[in-house]
Amino acid sequence: MEPIDFSQPARQSPKGILIIFALNTYKFITRFFVLILALGLSLSKKESFSFLTTTNITLIILGIFLVILVFAVLKYLNFKFHLEKDEFHLSTGIINKEATILPKSKIQNVYIKQNFIQQLINVVSLTIETAGDDKAEIEINALDRHTALELKDQLFSKKQAEVASLDETPKERTVYFKASISRLFLEGISQNHIKSLLVIVSFVVGLYSEFEKYLQELGIADRLKSTINIETGSILNFLLANLFLVAIGILGSMLFSVLQTFVSNFNLEVVENDDTIEINKGLFNKMSLILTPVKIQNLVIKTNRLKAYLGLHTLSIKQAMVNKKQQKHFKIVALEKHQVAHLVQKIFSEYDGLGENHKPEAYYKRVLMLRSMFIGALINIPAYFILGDYFWLINLLIITWIVLFVHYTYKNASFQITDEYLTINSGFIDRVRNISELHKIQSVVLKQTIFQKQRHIASVYIATASNTVRIPYITEENASSIYDYLLFKVESQDRNWM
Repeated sequence: MEPIDFSQPARQSPKGILIIFALNTYKFITRFFVLILALGLSLSKKESFSFLTTTNITLIILGIFLVILVFAVLKYLNFKFHLEKDEFHLSTGIINKEATILPKSKIQNVYIKQNFIQQLINVVSLTIETAGDDKAEIEINALDRHTALELKDQLFSKKQAEVASLDETPKERTVYFKASISRLFLEGISQNHIKSLLVIVSFVVGLYSEFEKYLQELGIADRLKSTINIETGSILNFLLANLFLVAIGILGSMLFSVLQTFVSNFNLEVVENDDTIEINKGLFNKMSLILTPVKIQNLVIKTNRLKAYLGLHTLSIKQAMVNKKQQKHFKIVALEKHQVAHLVQKIFSEYDGLGENHKPEAYYKRVLMLRSMFIGALINIPAYFILGDYFWLINLLIITWIVLFVHYTYKNASFQITDEYLTINSGFIDRVRNISELHKIQSVVLKQTIFQKQRHIASVYIATASNTVRIPYITEENASSIYDYLLFKVESQDRNWM
């Protein structure tokens, strides 16, 4: 098949109108969701808006969709791109015209993706990512696969294609790992559900504050009280009521975690190519990413006690010049311990994990305790207004949490420095191991507060092109030695950091 000529300005597939229309409709609904829901509740109770008959509502909805469709058509017509020598040219805009010129040398990554709608109409989106901020990317919403692959190849015509595609098949392609449904289920069950619970609680609280009056009229709180049979002054019933709410919260967060894990990691597979690793996954949004070791800055291995018992580990890969939205896809879940070791060895060929581990000073325990006690004291304030005379009961949980938090956070904290790699271990519930190559370090900073200076304690902050890690609360002498050593390793090695 002959190469496609991109020298003349071209539009994306006409199917792009449907994609743009769907995206704009989704944005409109999410932006005005609360207003739409409030209007629907008011109409259901017939409190107001008597002039809004069924016909009028239908016409308003059709009018909104028509406006969104017109904007989609105009955006499609004014969206043109072409290649000129070593530059990618893009013109956009409906009223305010914009012209973007992007040198090929500045392109960091090209991703080819498919969301649910794109799967239905058989098109893909092509995203061009540059070495700028989180918004420094260009997305073409609708191209046929062949055109997208050809454009990707021509964008990287003068450099190695460190890109992802849905159809590209390397010469030697071996599926090393494929996550089963059962392992994804266990991965979701064993997640840290605190984050999921906070998401659910914030969502429920937000809805309640918006529709408090309507919910009170439904009498949900009274029905809940009658179901639990809370008697004033009864500590037993008070505890049972709170245990019931905690159980509901835990079950809800577990269900949320399982669904989120399954949707984002559906059909997850890791493919080994000659010099790269390919990650394919996604149910509604299919992703296929090809990773090359030269661009990888950090590896983060994460597990917790339950996951370790079930043989589950997560490997997150931190690349340079990747925005936060895209970075979340660079993660492989449900791996066994030996599979993690194999992939780490594939990416960082000389890493063996052997070496002496060093611990922070005991001063770190004091810092952890003071921080957790301060948070515990703050929790007592709302607890007094919510629980009344029983607010002191929450301190039993707070004290237990402080003891466990300080003990396990300090226990899991350690670091290791070899000739080639820096390894930092941390975490409380999750055990986190961060591995970095020394020659890819961008900066080293030694920090200490006034109180730490009096005790000759300092922390070392090490930044790469993807994130910053910390060696916390070591002696000032050791911190200075590490600072000098890391700077020497960075400056003495004539190796590219990406």
